[in-house]
Amino acid sequence: MTGTQVFRNACPRNCYDTCAILSTVENGVLKKVDGDPGSTYTRGRLCAKGYSYTRSVYSPDRIKYPMRQKGRGTGNWQRISWDEAYTEIAQTILKIKKQYGSTLPICLNKYSGNFDIMHYGIEGMLTSIGNTTRATGTPCWPAGIDAQTFDFGTIVCNDPEDIVNSKYLIIWGANPAWCSVHSMYFIKEAQRRGCKIVAIDPLLSQTASKADLYIQIKTSTDGALALGMARYILDNGLYDGEWLAKNSKGAEEFFGYLKNNITLEWAAEKTGVPQHVIETLAREYAATKPANIWIGYGMQRHTNGGQNVRAIDALAAMTGNIGKSGGGAQYAQLETWGFNYHAMIQKKPENSGGSGDRAININNFGAEVLNAKEPPIKMLWIACRGPITQDPETAVVKKAFEAMDLVVTADMFMNPTVEMSDIVLPITTTFETPGVNVSYWHYWMSLNEQAIKPMFEAKNDVTIAMELSAKLNQMEKGSCTYPTSGDLAEWVGKEFNAGIHKQFGISGWQDLKKGPAKAKGSLVAWQDGKFRTPSGKYEFWSEEARKYGHYPLPVYVEEMKPESKYPLRCISPHWKLNIHSQFQNLDWMDTVNNAPCLEIHPSLAAKYGIRERDSVKMFNDIGYIVLPAKISELVPPDTVAVYEAWYKGKKFNVNYTVKAIPADMGKKATGSPGIAFHDNFVNIQKV
Repeated sequence: MTGTQVFRNACPRNCYDTCAILSTVENGVLKKVDGDPGSTYTRGRLCAKGYSYTRSVYSPDRIKYPMRQKGRGTGNWQRISWDEAYTEIAQTILKIKKQYGSTLPICLNKYSGNFDIMHYGIEGMLTSIGNTTRATGTPCWPAGIDAQTFDFGTIVCNDPEDIVNSKYLIIWGANPAWCSVHSMYFIKEAQRRGCKIVAIDPLLSQTASKADLYIQIKTSTDGALALGMARYILDNGLYDGEWLAKNSKGAEEFFGYLKNNITLEWAAEKTGVPQHVIETLAREYAATKPANIWIGYGMQRHTNGGQNVRAIDALAAMTGNIGKSGGGAQYAQLETWGFNYHAMIQKKPENSGGSGDRAININNFGAEVLNAKEPPIKMLWIACRGPITQDPETAVVKKAFEAMDLVVTADMFMNPTVEMSDIVLPITTTFETPGVNVSYWHYWMSLNEQAIKPMFEAKNDVTIAMELSAKLNQMEKGSCTYPTSGDLAEWVGKEFNAGIHKQFGISGWQDLKKGPAKAKGSLVAWQDGKFRTPSGKYEFWSEEARKYGHYPLPVYVEEMKPESKYPLRCISPHWKLNIHSQFQNLDWMDTVNNAPCLEIHPSLAAKYGIRERDSVKMFNDIGYIVLPAKISELVPPDTVAVYEAWYKGKKFNVNYTVKAIPADMGKKATGSPGIAFHDNFVNIQKV
């Protein structure tokens, strides 16, 4: 390519915003990226991470070609050809199949590093070799999904651009100023129009600093606050009886629970929020129409997280704010994900046999890999994921890797997961391959055009699947059903269907070359009153919840409490310049922040004799880390905060101290319970 060209791209990261991008290419070189003004959600802007994409594409740290490591974890890497890589992988697959009579010993661990629809071809590749083991579930949001599934029937949120119509907005356990920066425009616009913004969070976040009212709640007691508010609303007749009679099931049972079990005095003691604040919050929320609640993902990463979400949902329902523009209980949506999943849905070989794939819990991955028997797991394929940095009980995950015959990771950078692999396969960036993206938050769809040629020897995941299929069939005919050739742009087109065309008002996928498209209609969740629960109503009383071992009503489940040996709670939220193990390794981010730290309240620091920048050992019975202290009043006095990230070249991983404790919900919607990342109890000492 010569001259200057502009291409349409889309950020595929695990982020609310899924930004529409315009990339400028000069003589085949990606020169800059900008937001696409065609999207009224991202409004022509990107976040700091998005603007750093040129640093990712041309990073000197990119994995440039396939490599084999002699001795897992030794760093003794040797360059090999793609054919050599495919040959070794195919030989191992066929050897395992012969030895165990199936491909079940081969395990896929893939999740959210790239949400472009084409990357579901990774699952398709594993399906095409036979029955395999799959890491199932999600560490991200499952308890909240189950909670809203029990209440509403599934997850659907209002269009976030509708926030401007809110008159009262509670941002509960979310930090969009860091994690959904484009939503902040609509929050501030609502505020400018007179909407009161309330932030509820254990941390005084950047979002909380911009609110009209900040309420610092004791971690994991969100359900107690919601139920205390509900009791006040009930006692003062501020609920919407007409809406409840028409649209809900179990309201009287819920009211009975509130009368018999909940008091405002109890809620105040439990949450640390003064009673008069609870009363004012409840009165203002119930009396202001429309009132909106944004439910964050961090607050459901607890052993009582799902029940806490159900309690908050109940507030929106009892006040009749469901189905209203500017109202609702916003969590997420998957309404725009109705693709064909052409790259993913593949037939298994005729001789696969067995009863299908085997599921293991992605949130207890290390232990479940080691405990798998009949047959054992002998090979891992890792893609769009970094288990060594992102999974709990890091030491156990490492043991699982060490027990394998072969570990293959497809990635861009030499991160700790790659370091524990036998073969690494270099993958393309967003700008080097075609695709299509939608969001789990807003209602826009964006085409991802190939803007530049793949750098070095990088390949798309679907191309890898095609070429590995060819190698497998060369060695053993019929051993893999995945297509062995195909044009990737044509494959993008095969993801579309008449339903998608109608939903987005397009005649075909190529219409997206003109700009991103927004879903037409159904942008206010449950406006039609047709809930997807068994009763067709909003369910305070859910028999489906009972079926999965939960109390049928939104009740308070006691929060997890510390032991005397480990009296401090450690929370590990997202840092503003990374998404999990992505972005922080880039030079621009490293310049801003190149070292993790332990944030600690001044009173707690004084108790332990800790001063600013002192080295602090944070530990419990499964591991420890050593970090410099950062004295901060933004954290509660009984809590320390360590932001999760992968820092290039640094031996830091907060998950060495995080146990694989399940959240209360998640199994119904995602196949496995969530993970209680923030129920991590530790001790500290100055070193």
